[in-house]
Amino acid sequence: MLLLRNCTAVQFEPCRVEQDIDIVIEGEKIVDTGSNLAGRYPQAEIKDMRHRLVMPGLVCAHNHFYSGLSRGILAPIAPCPDFISTLKNLWWRLDRVLDEESLYYSGLICSLEAIKHGCTAVIDHHASPNLIKGSLATLHRGFVEAGLRGMTCFETTDRNGGLKELEAGVEENIAFAQLVKNNTRGGLVRAHLGAHAPFTLPDAGLDMLKEAQRQTGCGLHIHVAEDRYDVSHSHHHYGLDPIKRLDKFGLLDEKTVIAHALWLQPDEISLLNQRGACLAHNARSNMNNNVGYNAHLPDYTLAALGTDGIGADMFEELKFAWFKHRDAGGPLWPDSFLRMLYNGNVILERNFEAKFGRLEANYTADLTICDYVSPTPLLSDNLAGHLAFGMNSSSVNSVMVAGKMVYENRTFPFDVEPLYTSARKAAGELWKRMAALD
Repeated sequence: MLLLRNCTAVQFEPCRVEQDIDIVIEGEKIVDTGSNLAGRYPQAEIKDMRHRLVMPGLVCAHNHFYSGLSRGILAPIAPCPDFISTLKNLWWRLDRVLDEESLYYSGLICSLEAIKHGCTAVIDHHASPNLIKGSLATLHRGFVEAGLRGMTCFETTDRNGGLKELEAGVEENIAFAQLVKNNTRGGLVRAHLGAHAPFTLPDAGLDMLKEAQRQTGCGLHIHVAEDRYDVSHSHHHYGLDPIKRLDKFGLLDEKTVIAHALWLQPDEISLLNQRGACLAHNARSNMNNNVGYNAHLPDYTLAALGTDGIGADMFEELKFAWFKHRDAGGPLWPDSFLRMLYNGNVILERNFEAKFGRLEANYTADLTICDYVSPTPLLSDNLAGHLAFGMNSSSVNSVMVAGKMVYENRTFPFDVEPLYTSARKAAGELWKRMAALD
């Protein structure tokens, strides 16, 4: 049993800031919170938080750990005047040359850096068309070794190998779902059913995913309408809006995560809301790819924040999401984006059969602990403003996942420098393989 003493306890939904709070943890769960609890739990190990901010763990709702070795990439990249050329010239070349070593280090380093930036969980979306079988188990290894909670899936597509590639992608999703099924209680990682985007998924692929959904009970994780091309392709080839096409195959439910969705029609958004699906909004990625702005954010019942592979700094992502919305003349205020940050916990609750996102008894002990000294009062009413205009990931002191400190006093419990050395070597070899594709 562990007692975190003298916390400044922070919750996002509803916003709450409380001083001098003790948090008692046993196993993976919070068992009690309140003031002066040491006398009630004399057997507990005590860690004095010295009034650090203790908050429910931050969740990244959409990421691509396979891109972790692309930072500062030196492989030759042809000009990319639009989004589709960016996919073809950069990302679809990188994912084709991933091997087991580069994928392992990419996933492990991304997991470590997510933790260092305050994340306790990441919802990942994977692609490696020449390394399909076993790829999710390799990513799983990185999650577990780092101590990060999360989900992952393989992005089913036919863009490289037609029907055989579709089948292999679906089989990998099913195999991974079966692998983690035995870890329903206590395991850190769960499975989604991955799909790239409707424009690289023929009806045969959607049929396969529906059958996989029936077999596994897992939800769909897919990019939709990131670019206008996805919409026009769906209209031209299928005579349907992309969300309606997915719904035609029965693929939308409360476990569904739809990434981006910039160019949906209002009735498609209403349909997503009816099905209980979650939008993963990726503000920085949308800006980087110049695909436009999601002006319909206020219309979603459930929206969460992701990064689409641009790290896992959710403090930074919240700021960009807020400032871009403000720049676009949107009506929301920072509290709406703080709620989106909280909503990553809703995804976890729908997949982990546990409670997340609050500092209360029976909730999972996934915690982000920060040093944050403010020149102004930190109150329940202005918490969102502190997140939008002040606090950042440099304040992260410690991170707890499932009741275990995986990062404490800005230090991991093992030496990470050799891992970074190996990752740099793997990245160099990866870039050489990309260059050799030309």
